Amino acid sequence: MIDGGEDKTRGGGSPTPVRPERLRGPVEFVGRAAELAQLRRIVATPPCLILLEGEPGIGKSRLVAELLAELPGRHLIGECDDVPEPFPLGVLLDAIRGGADRLGPLSPVAGALAPLLPELADVLPDAPPPLTDQAAERHRLLRAVAAVLAALSPATLLLEDLHWADPATCELLAYLSTHPVEGLAVVLTARTATPGSSTPIHDALSRTPPWSVTRVALGPLDADDVRRLAARTLRLDDPPQQLTATLLDRTAGIPFVVEEVLRTLAERGGDPLADDSVPFVLRDVLLWRLRPLDEATREVLGATAVLGMTPDQRILASVLSLDRVAIGAALTAAHRAGLLHDAGDGLRFRHDLARQVVYDLMPRESREWLHLRVARVLEQELPRPVAQLAHHYRRAGSGADFVRNAEAAADLATERGDDATAASFLLQTMDVAELPRPVRVRLAAKLGRSAIDGLTQAEAIPVLERLLADRRLPPGARGELGLVLGRMLRQQGEALRGYTEIERAVPYLRAPRRKAQALAVLAAPDTVVDRHVDDHLARCAEAETAAAASGDPAAHLAVRIARASLLLELGDPAAWAIISELRASAELADRPREHARACLNWAQGALHAGHPEQAEALLAAGRALVDETGYERLASLVEATELSLDRAAGRPDGLAERLSRLVANAERMPVTLLDAQAELATVLALTAGTASGRHDAAESAERALREVVADARRVGAIWPLVQALSALARLTATGCPDEAVRHAAEALALVRGKGILAWAAEAVWVLAEAAAAAGDPGRAAEAVAELEAGIAGRDAPLAQAALRRCRALVPA
Repeated sequence: MIDGGEDKTRGGGSPTPVRPERLRGPVEFVGRAAELAQLRRIVATPPCLILLEGEPGIGKSRLVAELLAELPGRHLIGECDDVPEPFPLGVLLDAIRGGADRLGPLSPVAGALAPLLPELADVLPDAPPPLTDQAAERHRLLRAVAAVLAALSPATLLLEDLHWADPATCELLAYLSTHPVEGLAVVLTARTATPGSSTPIHDALSRTPPWSVTRVALGPLDADDVRRLAARTLRLDDPPQQLTATLLDRTAGIPFVVEEVLRTLAERGGDPLADDSVPFVLRDVLLWRLRPLDEATREVLGATAVLGMTPDQRILASVLSLDRVAIGAALTAAHRAGLLHDAGDGLRFRHDLARQVVYDLMPRESREWLHLRVARVLEQELPRPVAQLAHHYRRAGSGADFVRNAEAAADLATERGDDATAASFLLQTMDVAELPRPVRVRLAAKLGRSAIDGLTQAEAIPVLERLLADRRLPPGARGELGLVLGRMLRQQGEALRGYTEIERAVPYLRAPRRKAQALAVLAAPDTVVDRHVDDHLARCAEAETAAAASGDPAAHLAVRIARASLLLELGDPAAWAIISELRASAELADRPREHARACLNWAQGALHAGHPEQAEALLAAGRALVDETGYERLASLVEATELSLDRAAGRPDGLAERLSRLVANAERMPVTLLDAQAELATVLALTAGTASGRHDAAESAERALREVVADARRVGAIWPLVQALSALARLTATGCPDEAVRHAAEALALVRGKGILAWAAEAVWVLAEAAAAAGDPGRAAEAVAELEAGIAGRDAPLAQAALRRCRALVPA
């Protein structure tokens, strides 16, 4: 079956049990002295978290094997598989199983692991009662793992091949990076992320502070290292320079490939440079090793490559209709040929690169047939391994079977609170061209719900847009998909597009609960241009009617939160009564993530109005809830609000640097990017006047403000646009008064269109100063009178203070 077929499609096998003993790589350890010394130094002072990165075959596993060989203490080892199961934390649970016999006293929260580790029931506390909030349940699970790791520490936790890790594992590792376990050194290996192909582990760690993770990158071997490896393998005192240069050229210095080539040279004997037939690339090396194998052994090896790194002889026998003796004999022959090696718990491929080459050498038809046979055998397993089935049916080209199992895997992941894994499975189904429209719509709705708070939004958005462009889409589906798309667009910073999509969706939403939630989003005034506050008030009233019709407490709560936010921006003192009532309610207390989000939104509204003390209290509550629930997605919102509060409270130390870091990491929550950029540009503008190089500082601040204005205009985000225009007007008032007036007038016009005049306080102040300086008191008086009328009777201390300054320039 292996005949050097032309298809180079990336393959994969079914997941296998974790093999902690697999620390594979070159038999001879050369080079890497600096990296090994760095790893030794870091793990010697835990807690720490290290991410060891490099391309396949670069020697990550060999390096950590060398590290662990001399590292005293407890080692907890796990390995990820290349097919993600809808079962969270699998690699960590396997690592914990390996150290379970040494568990000491445990925190009660560790009981949350009891259902996942029934074999440890005698050492784990009783499982706590289930929580109604899936997100809170998942966070408790993360705390349980951390508690068990604390009980096993001091220890070194090594997790391999994290580029295949499930999102829940990645979430925990991000949690451990900022909440380290005393005495625990965490070492992760992963393939280097390439542009456009980020993995959950890279995404998760990118959202953590730079100091929390030490990244160690492995590059290819250099000429000296290749020469030393050649000397040891070929038993040459002084390998010819031409041999070293040829090896380096043909293998790119990738250790696994260098080793395979050298092993082949050693086995063949003779003069390696004189024998032109000696292969130097991995594919040809493995072809040479395959050559002496008979057809039956090649067939078994091909099926093994389809299954994965480690063959399951029982499944191989069923797939190929052979007895176990024949399978064992074939695997032994492959081992003798150097294609498999003994890992201590069975034969396996020496490296995934080797498995991939064997896989690619099979004709495409043979691969598809084997994947189909494997899937049919796995269908008989109980419980059905739906993730593996989806993988094999997809590779077999059986679209309907793939979709059936991918949906089942996504549903299972959703039940376990792992939306990111669910979204990953559902995204794959969208690539099936022959998917019937009703099935595609159903799956897209699930995709939207799974991706709404995850990192797959950027991939899900175009899928939803294509579906909504179909005029034949049923009305109910149009409403659901439009609502989800609108929310995603808003979270990605596309304020006006997101708002408009939700507006379009509302008439098609059938369930009053969903309509109430959509209208509550439309009630928010501080995100979008071209909508008057009266529109927001009308949407809020409609939302209250829909919530009442739904009888759903969650919908009613969402609308009440939106009502409080709207009144806060309007300067209506009634907002504080609603906020106090909601924060004391059991409904909000039982939904800690909603509580956290509400507190942060209210803190921002309090800052807009000019209530820094209340904002500080709400921020503290929101921050505590984010820490308690582990809702890392809101971490950047906490930071952004904290920085805005520091500016408002006159705490400038380090503010520009902290804002710069937040802007640089804004992919964590793109909706915060423009607000953070506007804050940063405003801080730069405020400090430009006191900077030693004032002209350069002013130019830098002006450039930053203009960028914010351009971006905010593009996406239709009103709050950062008004803030940046007002700061730009203030910055240019001295040197270019006419330009300052133009910017301030535009800000005032935007606020006039919104109907919340308190937002124009800074712009009106600039207008008043410019008009007074130009001897045009009439224009100044007009703007000041408009502000005074707009904030009359409003709870808006910030605007009232600005009005007093304006009145000092332009008496009534």
